[in-house]
Amino acid sequence: MFKQYFQQAWGQLRQQPLISLVNVAGTALSIFLIMLVVMMQQVKVVPYAPESNRDRFLHVRFGSIGYAEGGDDTSNGPISVRTGRELYKSLETPEAVTLYTIGTTATPVSLPNQPATAVDVKETDDDFWRVFDFAFTDGKPYDRATFDAGQPVAVITESVARLLFGTTTDVTGREFLLAHAPYRVCGVVRDVSTLAEAAYAQVWIPYTSTDQVNNTWTADLMGMMSCTILARSRADFPAIREECDRRLEAYNRVIGENGWEFISRNRPYDQEKNAIAYGANWEPDVKADRRNRWVIFLILLIVPAINLSSMTQSRLRQRVSEIGVRRAFGSTRGELMGQILGENLIVTLLAGIVGLLLSVAFAWLGDNILFSQAYSMTLNPPTVDASILIHLSTFLWALLFCFVLNLLSAGIPAWRASRMNIVEAIGGRLH
Repeated sequence: MFKQYFQQAWGQLRQQPLISLVNVAGTALSIFLIMLVVMMQQVKVVPYAPESNRDRFLHVRFGSIGYAEGGDDTSNGPISVRTGRELYKSLETPEAVTLYTIGTTATPVSLPNQPATAVDVKETDDDFWRVFDFAFTDGKPYDRATFDAGQPVAVITESVARLLFGTTTDVTGREFLLAHAPYRVCGVVRDVSTLAEAAYAQVWIPYTSTDQVNNTWTADLMGMMSCTILARSRADFPAIREECDRRLEAYNRVIGENGWEFISRNRPYDQEKNAIAYGANWEPDVKADRRNRWVIFLILLIVPAINLSSMTQSRLRQRVSEIGVRRAFGSTRGELMGQILGENLIVTLLAGIVGLLLSVAFAWLGDNILFSQAYSMTLNPPTVDASILIHLSTFLWALLFCFVLNLLSAGIPAWRASRMNIVEAIGGRLH
């Protein structure tokens, strides 16, 4: 049956090339626009290295400090090392918890007596390398002993290794200057896209090798740190949040003696919620964000579907006699509707493939425009590749939209055709 539908669809395309071209182009454009919207959302939430465990991530990017006796005045922003350790590093339910600077800092790097170049530096703990999955091409990450000792070591990207040493291999153990201080390379990793916001940097160093512990504000409770929690599975999210609430209650009893209260606003957030949490002093509405996306999808589907529906009706007008003969030989209305929808679906899927390929190509070529990041702390442009843009979910979304567009554009014409009077249809008359 599928082969028959394909042959019928191909025949219709050849018989009416102009209408068919407009039909395919309209469908492809609709899928193209929708898939761009989907991809712009996917880069924020779908897993890809070095954030391959996004489905198991819980994030605490910000927090708020207020007065224990109440009031509207709060200090909002990243947390301090002390707060991060007391509230989150002490959790027992997760697989791992990492503290790291909320963004990157442009810092000069060079070899002795050589010109310096600014690169993006992130300060982390040793658990950072357990939470995020970097691809090491040389050396290894710094361990707990190195971190606790505050040794000046660094993991660098391949591009920084080429910049400093002219090679990406056999650079482990070599020294360079970071902000004019000597650091030793302990590992080299593949370059990371800025779209992996939590993991991204060009150089990673232990925050114990700097004065980050003392980089605080609001009574040592706020600082420049963020936290990512790696759960063993998503099923552990409720237990982790319950443990976070217990830690928060205990922490507030301690700092409450000095008149302070830490306000979490239901943090930690999963990857989807964290992706839209741009402010520290408000909690994002995930349901509202999803509704807004579905409204956009419906608009991008309904508008072309109206135009495609009129073209489908026009094609069916030329097949009135054929439809009448099929009805006369026993085809039911359901069979007739199924055949018309099936034929149209073949065309829609072919156009959908074109639209999907166009969206991937456009997203790859226009990554600077489409994926520009609000409040980004790096001047490096976002970069995308196939591993970021193409996932199983990408194809499933495209397939879903093809089915919906087919129903919207061909459903009413197919229903009207199935209800034709047999005698009038055979005579070629359509009302």
